[in-house]
Amino acid sequence: MADAFNRFNTGGQYFYQPQHPRTLNHRNGSPISNSRGLFQPNTDTPSPNRSPGTHSPAHNPYAMYNHSNHRQNHLLSSGAGHNFQTQMGLHKGFQNQNHANNSHHMSGQTQDHGSVGHNSAFGNHQYSNSASNLTANTPHYAPTHLQNGNSDQSTMGGNSVSNEHWAEQKAEYGRLQKAGDKPHFYARNSPHVTRFPGASQSSITRSMDIEEHGERRRTLTASEEAEEAGSWDALDLGGHGLKSMGPSLFRHYPNLRKIYFNHNKLTWLPGEVGHMRNLTVLDLSFNKLDTLPAEVGMLTKLKKLLLYGNELRDLPYEIGSLYHLEVLGIAGNHMLRADYMERMREHGTKEFVRFLREQAPPPTPPNDREWIQLVDDADAEPEKFTVCSWNTLCDRAATQALYGYTPSGALTWEHRRGVILDELTHRNGDILTLQEIDIENYNEYFRPNLAAEDYKGIFFPKSRAQTMAEKESKMVDGCAIFYKNTKYILLDKQLIVFSREAITRPDMKGEHDVYNRVMPRDHIAVVALLESRVTGSRLIVVNTHLAWEGHFADVKVVQVAILLEQIAKLAETYSKWPPCKDKELFKYANEDRADGLPETPIVPAPSMKYDNALQIPLLICGDFNSLAESGVHELITSGSLAPNHKDLGTQTYGDFTRHGMSHPFALKSAYASGGHWPFTNYTPDFHEVIDYAWYSTNSLQVTALLGEVDPEYMRRVPGFPNWHFPSDHLALYVEFQVKSRKEARKAVEADFGSGSKQSSSSRH
Repeated sequence: MADAFNRFNTGGQYFYQPQHPRTLNHRNGSPISNSRGLFQPNTDTPSPNRSPGTHSPAHNPYAMYNHSNHRQNHLLSSGAGHNFQTQMGLHKGFQNQNHANNSHHMSGQTQDHGSVGHNSAFGNHQYSNSASNLTANTPHYAPTHLQNGNSDQSTMGGNSVSNEHWAEQKAEYGRLQKAGDKPHFYARNSPHVTRFPGASQSSITRSMDIEEHGERRRTLTASEEAEEAGSWDALDLGGHGLKSMGPSLFRHYPNLRKIYFNHNKLTWLPGEVGHMRNLTVLDLSFNKLDTLPAEVGMLTKLKKLLLYGNELRDLPYEIGSLYHLEVLGIAGNHMLRADYMERMREHGTKEFVRFLREQAPPPTPPNDREWIQLVDDADAEPEKFTVCSWNTLCDRAATQALYGYTPSGALTWEHRRGVILDELTHRNGDILTLQEIDIENYNEYFRPNLAAEDYKGIFFPKSRAQTMAEKESKMVDGCAIFYKNTKYILLDKQLIVFSREAITRPDMKGEHDVYNRVMPRDHIAVVALLESRVTGSRLIVVNTHLAWEGHFADVKVVQVAILLEQIAKLAETYSKWPPCKDKELFKYANEDRADGLPETPIVPAPSMKYDNALQIPLLICGDFNSLAESGVHELITSGSLAPNHKDLGTQTYGDFTRHGMSHPFALKSAYASGGHWPFTNYTPDFHEVIDYAWYSTNSLQVTALLGEVDPEYMRRVPGFPNWHFPSDHLALYVEFQVKSRKEARKAVEADFGSGSKQSSSSRH
């Protein structure tokens, strides 16, 4: 992923705000500090961070419809099964209305017989307050009283803390029990309903978000808005006597934020509930559930999961993934495990969720990713090589605060680095391009361990390391390139510091945006020129990691423009390099073989001659923190970018924003050859493609690649990292074939504007 991964800002604090994709936070992978910046949504959205989570405060569920700036939409059912009627708003008769049940008193006891060691003080309490009168203004039921406890409070001094935890449970349990089987209990207790004439709240909120965050999306028509599955924010099906819920409900309305199935006769919940990953409230109280599906762990945005008055005997460990959960209502489940009831009583929701997360056994490993052959392998003669590119998630970035859904054991660097090394050695790629490798772990772990597997490497940290003391700089991450020593000779290595190149361009001198926006970002690219020992062909390998922040979309475009400009200059230089004559200098020594086997004799081929820069095969890998609709993606794939592209905004960057940007290479993403690709970065609130392996199509061809993660495994995995995937990024693994000269395409001349020091006469 990106240099920082706070990608999980889930949006505003209103109850009926539709979920917008990629409203994310991002983490900052560079270890200058542990703080992670807020990611603003943009078309080049970077990898999500690792500190997902909505910043909206806890709300009183009984005042949930009282926002005057929102129209409440409800899907109300008149019967069991899948028959749902659409109600566009509540009738005014329901506004601030007192109901007949105001005078009803709770006659039943609310004792929890499944609890051990505690007697409920609420067992024989009689409630006289009407549920319809419970609003946010009721002091006793204010949101702060529904937090259900704080895990860091100790119970050593007495029972006051445990009583407080359980008192909140019992109070809410009693209120909901008294509601009985009245249909639409929550909707009927809405103080008022406000409608926007001619436009739904969904469209209004979307317009506000687009304007606020600068997102460019097509505006939906009125008919499209009405039919859009995500236009509903809440659904109240309480009190209808429903015996089952069709899976289609959960598949068709994945963007609902609140669902109320209370006071029905449900005996099971479909696993498809895991599709509703935007839910913040799920009320299943007073049904006949004796178990919950493991897929409930996918609902990582949940703040309230109410299971009062069911027949639960156990709870799935997957509830431990619900790291935003504030209220887990389990009172009234008389057959639930006594130790669970006791832990909830003593410590409350937060600690109980942490307990389940830490106690959960590792899930069953997924099936290995499929190796997809794209080209008939009948001809074994053409030169082939494999590449693995991976953002490994540096040690300093993998914290429990940022990855609250991950067990602490799976986040430890000792565990993760072992899984990373196992993956790299198992794939055994000819070339490895790794991002977020820090100085200490490159020198002390990866370089020595990969050397035993026939790898040599080059590494450069981000430029800030040059200004730091040695002890502090060891934690600065950067980019590494490893290559098989028995297959390749390293002819040259180069470091590209984007900020340094920007401020030295003549056309950018005096540009305030260069100094204020580009120069403070210390991102880099590493370049290696390799030559095959067997064939003599050469290959330019580039590894980079761009800025992650969405509001720095312009900076990412400038970084890529500078990168391509510098690669073009290097390729021009490399095309004139003489052949490597004394290859004995690069001969692999027998004593370095880890397995002690005799060296396979290699007859060095003469170095291949290149007439121009574009004939040299080119591979550009890395974490670009950019989506397919970004300016970065357009510049790389189309070869040019207009000076007024939306990602550049109002900033000025010399010739880049006067004349536009272009480059001479014909580049394509390797994974575009395999059709639709779901994600390269996977967290609860962000799963998009932001990592790429670009290749020059005139000189290289993709012949095979590693496929998607096991879909069945992914049904219960809310995000990476976990026990089996040590980074929130997925490793890309591709096989390439070097094309013969007759297949090479005609070169295209580059034009980087007058700021480039390279004259047009020197280009081919």
